[in-house]
Amino acid sequence: MPFQAPRDAAVIDIGSNSVRLVVYRLEGRAIWTVFNEKVLAGLGRDLAKTGRLSPEGVVQTLQALKRFRAVLEAVNPAETFVVATAAAREALDGPHFITRVREETGFTVRVLSGEEEAHYAAVGVLAGAPDATGVVGDLGGASLELVHLSATGAGRGVTLPLGPFSLAGTGGTGNGFDGERVRRLAQERLARVAADFRTDTFHAVGGAWRNLALLHMRLSGYPLHVVHQYSISAGEALEAARLVAHQSKSSLERIEGMSKKRSETLPYAAIVLETLIEQLQLKRIEISAYGVREGLLFEAMPPRVRGLDPLIEGCGALGHRQGVADELGPALDAWIAPAFEGLPPLFGDRDRVLISAACRLADMGVRLHPDHRADLVFEQVLRAPIAGQGHAERCFLATAAHARHATNFHPPELETLERLLSPAQLKRARALGATIRLACDLSGRSPSLLGHSRLTLDSAHLIVSAEPGFADLVLGEQTNKRANTAAQHLGLKPKITAA
Repeated sequence: MPFQAPRDAAVIDIGSNSVRLVVYRLEGRAIWTVFNEKVLAGLGRDLAKTGRLSPEGVVQTLQALKRFRAVLEAVNPAETFVVATAAAREALDGPHFITRVREETGFTVRVLSGEEEAHYAAVGVLAGAPDATGVVGDLGGASLELVHLSATGAGRGVTLPLGPFSLAGTGGTGNGFDGERVRRLAQERLARVAADFRTDTFHAVGGAWRNLALLHMRLSGYPLHVVHQYSISAGEALEAARLVAHQSKSSLERIEGMSKKRSETLPYAAIVLETLIEQLQLKRIEISAYGVREGLLFEAMPPRVRGLDPLIEGCGALGHRQGVADELGPALDAWIAPAFEGLPPLFGDRDRVLISAACRLADMGVRLHPDHRADLVFEQVLRAPIAGQGHAERCFLATAAHARHATNFHPPELETLERLLSPAQLKRARALGATIRLACDLSGRSPSLLGHSRLTLDSAHLIVSAEPGFADLVLGEQTNKRANTAAQHLGLKPKITAA
């Protein structure tokens, strides 16, 4: 698909615990966060005690929204979504608050129903992982939304009073934590729907569970601190949840990066996760960095764009931004993929997507200093906020990007690669990167010139051939050297021929 001109879109999310403004850059199917500001206002902090919004939370939320108005007037996005969730939906004074927001800030707020909130959370998960199936759980300050995901998309959802503010009772989250009472409430409230939502895979959405995932990474020594599509077995998640639930507030506050307000609500989230694992009979937890906000953006995209692969499109957008030859990625894909399709698959049906994605990253780094290019590109690809890839796939693409620019393989985080990739996957990534380098050097990164040559593999050889009249294109020391490197990684011998 031709590269699409970027446009900006903004989402203001008025939640029970936080109010947030996120400005996104949309490049076709690719979604980039370019500005993200959150205020933990605690709008729904008093709901269980008074049935009304927190007065202090209302003041903080209105202050934040006025600042967001000033930011948006300067940014001037193409479209802006302003939504509110459980606190504004359930509070007795919720309608009055929405009126105040319109009068004092000019924002017209759409108050999402529980079913709508569940729907957009599920659509957001699909925006970040289009093949996701199972159950989505979006935990906010006051509520938990559950919704099924299947091959046909998002099903109907339910909303339950399982957010920290709903479980805290009249004392509030800051006045002591009674784990046994919270656990009993969580079990009772979930039991009514548990049989309808049993599944193997649970897609966790929400800041509290992202913090639990980061904590699990630290405890387990996991090397790649990328939350999106971080996968935890139910057993490991249960251990982490129980550990957090038994920590004191002061102990949680001492954790690096943990805010005071987040430490007040995290034990509640841990007990809810523990209850979900037990009652839904979960086997695996996958963390999604995408949720309601991304769901709103994704559903507004044209169907043709929504159907594109997010990894290929994200890599294409990232490569386009930093590269030189716009059509190089698709040309490399057409040159390399047919030859590689005969190799044994290492990622199931994902090998073809990974080849396409790696080809679209081929021009990254050409503007960087050659002595540092390979390492800098490796770091960018490993942690780029591109959707539609698991952690092993991130490592595969980062390895291929490094090998595209360096013959000697000394990446910055070799231990991470060796932990998350099998030896065969690591070797294949190096082979792919070396083959991309061969194609780029052979053609001078010219898509049209590359089209006059062909790459094939047989049982013993990596074969580079040229069309009649273009024999000089594949001859020479540079082509021989690059072909030899690529062939070695594939366990083959190079063969250069002119038709």
